[in-house]
Amino acid sequence: MSQQPAGTVRQPLEPAAADAVRAYAAKTRESADRLAAVLEDIATNGLPPVEECTPWEELREAHLVRLTAQRPAVA
Repeated sequence: MSQQPAGTVRQPLEPAAADAVRAYAAKTRESADRLAAVLEDIATNGLPPVEECTPWEELREAHLVRLTAQRPAVA
């Protein structure tokens, strides 16, 4: 985190904004924990067989579908 010079006063967030930031932090932490668990599993057990893996193109397409579904409709 960046360090602020002495005497610098932070601007407080509105309660709803602070709650949203905390929720985003929790979601990000959860995602990071899942990724760390996968990496630890790979380090311990090695890579899974190719037959059990999903091609990156399929992962990309699924992610694009999710992003498109989240986007608000354009009027």
